[in-house]
Amino acid sequence: MLGKMCSFIGATIGGAIGWWAGNYVGFMTAFMVSMVGTGLGIYAGRRVAQNYDI
Repeated sequence: MLGKMCSFIGATIGGAIGWWAGNYVGFMTAFMVSMVGTGLGIYAGRRVAQNYDI
């Protein structure tokens, strides 16, 4: 259960950082970079959950 929570938190943070970074170029760039950030956040959240045996 906490593994899914870590994935959700990672997706939220990754998406926000991606949106912030892409917003300087334009709306669609912000959307695309946000999707990449969301994916990387999910990956990072799952890795954290695996490493700490949550």
